[in-house]
Amino acid sequence: MAQEYGLLCNDCNRSSERDCSPNNNEPCTFCGSKNTVPAVYARLSVTTGTNATVSGSVYIPNDAPSILLQSVIIPVAKTSEGTLIEVSLVPWGEIISLIKSDPKSIFQIKPDRWEEIVAAAYEQAGFDEVILTPRSGDYGRDVIATKKGLGEVRIIDQVKAYKAGHLVIANDVRALMGILQTDGASKGFLTTTSDFAPRIKDDPLITPLIPQRLGLINGKQLVQRLQDIANKK
Repeated sequence: MAQEYGLLCNDCNRSSERDCSPNNNEPCTFCGSKNTVPAVYARLSVTTGTNATVSGSVYIPNDAPSILLQSVIIPVAKTSEGTLIEVSLVPWGEIISLIKSDPKSIFQIKPDRWEEIVAAAYEQAGFDEVILTPRSGDYGRDVIATKKGLGEVRIIDQVKAYKAGHLVIANDVRALMGILQTDGASKGFLTTTSDFAPRIKDDPLITPLIPQRLGLINGKQLVQRLQDIANKK
C-alpha cells in the first residue's frame, strides 16, 4: 500500500492526487475553492479469488484515525453491475466503534469509503449477494443487495456522503424514484451522512412510496443502523 499526499475539497467534496506539501493548502483542481485540506491517499491493490486484481485510491485527512486507511470489503468477483463483495470484519467493526465513540467522525470518511461501509452492512445484515457498483456508470446505484428465497428481494442504495448542513433535496429523491422504476428493484434507499430538506417526506410524489418502496436514512439513522447490525454479530 503506497501513501502520498493529495488534496480534499470541503466545498465540492472531491479529491485530487497531485503532489502537495502536507502543511500547505492549495486551491481545488476541480472548483478552484481554497477551502481544501491536505490528505493522504493510499493506493490499494487486491487480488480476488478469481485472480482478478482490483485497484483504487482511498483518501483520508491527515488528522483522521489510521483505521480509515483500511478497506472494509473484500472483492470476490466481477459482475456485469460491479464487484461482488464480502466484508472485512475487523476494520468494519473498528470503524463502527469509532463512529459510536465520536459521531462527528462520519464527516472524515470519504464518499467511496462510505459506499464500502454501507455495502458491508448489507452483507452483515444477511443479504446473499452484495454488489458495489463502479464509481462511474453506476446509474445512480452505489450498492445492490439481493436476498434470495421464496421470492428474490433486490435493494438498491444511493449513498450521499455530505458534510453537516449539506441537505439532500427533493429532486435527489425523485431521481432515485426514477431509477427504481427502470431498475425493477424491490426497494430503494437514499442514505446520507447529513440530513434531508425539511418536509421532504410531505412531497406528493415521494410520500406514496414511503416506506414500502422507498427509504430515507439520514446521518443519525445511519449511525444507529450500523450499530444495530454490528451488535447482532
